[in-house]
Amino acid sequence: MDEELLATHLQELRRGTVVLACLLVLREANYGYALLEVLERRGFAVDANTLYPLLRRLEKQGLLVSEWNTDESRPRKFYRTSEAGGVMAGELARDWVGLDLAFRGLKGEL
Repeated sequence: MDEELLATHLQELRRGTVVLACLLVLREANYGYALLEVLERRGFAVDANTLYPLLRRLEKQGLLVSEWNTDESRPRKFYRTSEAGGVMAGELARDWVGLDLAFRGLKGEL
C-alpha cells in the first residue's frame, strides 16, 4: 500500500470531522491550546497550524464567538460555540450518524 497516498486520504477524511468536533467541544468555552489537548485526548489529532485558522474561519462564519480573557498574566482568546454553531453541530451530527449507518451497510456488502 502507498503510505503517502493513504495519509493524504486519511487527512481528507478527518478534515470535516474536526469542524464538528470543535463545535461540540466548544459548547463550553475554551482557548486554542486547551482545545488542542482536549481534541487529542479524544482521538482527534490536529496540528495547531490547522486549528487556529479553522477557529478564525468558524468565527467569521458566525459558528463560534470569542472573547479575550485578560485576568491572567497572559491574555487568552476563548472560543465558544454560538447559537448558530449549535444548530450547525446538530445538523452535522445527524448527518454523521446517517453516514455511519450507510458505511456499516456497505461494510456488510464487502
